[in-house]
Amino acid sequence: MAAGVLIMALGIIVSIALHEVGHLLPAKLFKVRVTQYMVGFGPTLWSKTKGETEYGVKAVPLGGYVAMIGMYPPPEEPGRDEAASQGDDAGPTDPYLQQVGAQYVAPPIERSSAAERVPEGRKTVMSHSTGIFQQMSQDAREVAAEELRPGDENRMFYTLATWKKVIVMLGGPAMNGLLALLLTAGTVSLHGMNTTTTQVADVFECIATVEAEDAAESLAERECAEGDPPGPAYAAGLEPGDEILAFGGSEVREWEDLTPLIRDAAGEPSQLVYLRDGEQQTTEVTPILTERPVEGRFGRAERDSDGALVTEPVGFIGVVSHTEVQTQPPWEAVPIVAEQTQAVGEVVLNLPQRMYDVAVSTFTEAERDPEGPMSVVGVGRVAGEISAQDQIPWESRFATLMSLVAGVNIALMVFNLIPLLPLDGGHVAGALYEALRRRWAKLRGKPDPGPFDISKLLPLTYVVAVLLIGMGLLLIFADIVNPIRLFE
Repeated sequence: MAAGVLIMALGIIVSIALHEVGHLLPAKLFKVRVTQYMVGFGPTLWSKTKGETEYGVKAVPLGGYVAMIGMYPPPEEPGRDEAASQGDDAGPTDPYLQQVGAQYVAPPIERSSAAERVPEGRKTVMSHSTGIFQQMSQDAREVAAEELRPGDENRMFYTLATWKKVIVMLGGPAMNGLLALLLTAGTVSLHGMNTTTTQVADVFECIATVEAEDAAESLAERECAEGDPPGPAYAAGLEPGDEILAFGGSEVREWEDLTPLIRDAAGEPSQLVYLRDGEQQTTEVTPILTERPVEGRFGRAERDSDGALVTEPVGFIGVVSHTEVQTQPPWEAVPIVAEQTQAVGEVVLNLPQRMYDVAVSTFTEAERDPEGPMSVVGVGRVAGEISAQDQIPWESRFATLMSLVAGVNIALMVFNLIPLLPLDGGHVAGALYEALRRRWAKLRGKPDPGPFDISKLLPLTYVVAVLLIGMGLLLIFADIVNPIRLFE
């Protein structure tokens, strides 16, 4: 179990580090000066400066960041144009000094550290707005300006073309998507994946109720009760080991071909062709109309808010497919990752409801949704449970852990695409809004409105950050007191 947790922790840290590399490489390609590349938050454990960038590791490995200069555009300076028209000194012309937002129309007062960089000949006051939100924006600009130096005029992030900004900010999620594809391709092509075959693994002697089957810990423990109808496949003479070749006149190449044929043939006698001991045989079977569990993603039975199984009326003959590990070509990773991405996207779209369900299951006796969100603690716990299953070959356990790391990367990719700051999707949304605003002004014959100042969204950013922290704490608590368990 400890080995599984360690492998998962290492996988998450590497995924975070490579996510930040996805931002770092295009930023440097577009000549943006990157001051820091850090994995983790909090106190710095180790760092080394190479060139103009400090690379390091921090104490809390729950994220990372790439610090680029010029994330905020120059502050607005009302009155500059009027002062210039009257021949007054309108302030410094150096762009990096303009970043400070200095004004020169009042007696000196206490100045910020950023403002102290203004040349001696122009020591006057910096004008601030008195609104709290405007003050937050101004303070952020000042902090950003402290990192500027001569020669940075054309190396600031906000001066990039829109498409370059989008590439820089999407580089992180794209790296996570690429990692998920590579890990999945390696897993399915080198180890293989559980694949249903056309061979019968078990035949139900009777059709028990869904509740009885759900209560049984295994197929072998399923018991027939008086009044349960006989299993159609059992009555037709089908046995474990038989290989189904055709049903109702339709050829069966894969188990997925057979399932819809049976479901749609309720109450209709159908010919079933199968292979037993190398000999082809034929029988007749009539699927019975019964309530069967609705399968969700990844083969799990769906449950409602009360934890009860969700069922639907379908044709059923009472057989279970034999599954075996089969290698697949690497490109089969694409539909797998696409399906998982869609599943995570649906969770994100319903995140408020999902978090409410987590809270309810944590503080009540409601069952935890196995397909719901979980924290790094929950992921580590699942990894430990997988590693502790001694009856499973070690290579299968390792492949499952790699699949789990791939799933974490898909979650990182999708979550970071949410169009809210401080997530990557928020920066992308800001860049696209800026381009749209400029295009709209040009179509109307208006002056270029200039870059969009995302520092004005800092209040919203702080709110989102607090919500993310609260969500993380709730998930961690839930994963401690009421964790998702794959093995009971």
